[in-house]
Amino acid sequence: MTAGLLMTGGLTVLITMPASAAHSNGNYTLANAGSGLCAAVPGQSTGDGVQLVQATCAGTAGQVFTVTASGGGYQIKAAHSGKCAGVRDASTSAGKPVQQETCTGAASQTWQLTASGSNYQVVNANGGKCLNVKDNSTAVNALLQQNSCDSVATKHWTLRPAGGSTPGPTPTVTPTGGSGGDGSGPWPSDTGSVHQTTTRETGSFFDGGMKRYYGIGDGGQSESQDPMFVVPNGGTIQNVIIDAPAGDGIHCEGSCTIRNVWWNDVGEDAATFKSSSSSATYLVDGGGAKSGADKVFQHNGAGTLTIKNFQVHSSGKLYRACGNCSTSYQRHVVMDGITARTTKVLAGINSNWGDTARFSRITVYGSATICERYQGVPKGSEPVKLGSGPDGVHCRYSESDITYR
Repeated sequence: MTAGLLMTGGLTVLITMPASAAHSNGNYTLANAGSGLCAAVPGQSTGDGVQLVQATCAGTAGQVFTVTASGGGYQIKAAHSGKCAGVRDASTSAGKPVQQETCTGAASQTWQLTASGSNYQVVNANGGKCLNVKDNSTAVNALLQQNSCDSVATKHWTLRPAGGSTPGPTPTVTPTGGSGGDGSGPWPSDTGSVHQTTTRETGSFFDGGMKRYYGIGDGGQSESQDPMFVVPNGGTIQNVIIDAPAGDGIHCEGSCTIRNVWWNDVGEDAATFKSSSSSATYLVDGGGAKSGADKVFQHNGAGTLTIKNFQVHSSGKLYRACGNCSTSYQRHVVMDGITARTTKVLAGINSNWGDTARFSRITVYGSATICERYQGVPKGSEPVKLGSGPDGVHCRYSESDITYR
């Protein structure tokens, strides 16, 4: 499998394609599932700041978008203008226009594709919001913008090869977190194996093609094992299965994305988040982890980790904000769409440093402690457990956020 993006309706969408269908700058139109109309640059304009609309599908200039790669990321360029689709002012707010603009490589010009039945949601990488038609209109020339993602038909799109092009097969999207969208669903099978005995630097983007990677460390809890992968600030690793021995899993040196990664057997830790910046954002989207005897995700640095659509099996803690690292930080974790089986604790945080943990759409099979509060201490000492359960300040959730089965 190889990673690529389609230029669809003026947007760059992150996909996984079979190796035989590696990205070939194919041309596509993007048809709205609610209206049947196609994304277009109105009047075939070549100007900056022109908001996209939906128009009767004709495959003409202004409706054709071509995929191009730029470094480790992807951009969507309107075929007639060479300009990229992005969100106006790089905003993360709902209702902001999606427009064509000079390509800069900004996150607001990068999009991801999420399968939804036979269609796709096109999600902005900067704000996590979906390409939509304003007011959910089905009228010709209605404006396109970004809005919160949900099941509304106008937030779903169909990919169609543009007339006269030979872009290769329709892409397939690797599932994240199983079929339920809530961290449930089947555990994936690998497409092959890679015996890796030294740490791999991923660069800004790495797609493992759902191969199984293993070979570092002792497969246990020994401290200071080397990681399998190191992801630099702003990097992405996706579609990887990690098996024992896996050393210290994945190290994120700064803000990072870990998408659709599965740990068959967690060694020391599945992943460690290490940025010293309070504005660092880490995303674990989809995937799962088994046999994390101590913990799965270790948060040593600062910033906020979001874990969504993830499943954890037979583990100690899903997340631990380090309570005795050499440098103390305020840390935050957001969990949404988590399924936990035979796992003792979902999150351990340090309330004296202002840590927070937020939970939604959590499903627990059996029993588990949702959130534990500790008093963080200097390196060389042991953190003191202060309590558990929701307190409205540090451990933030209500009974309706948790389902026990």
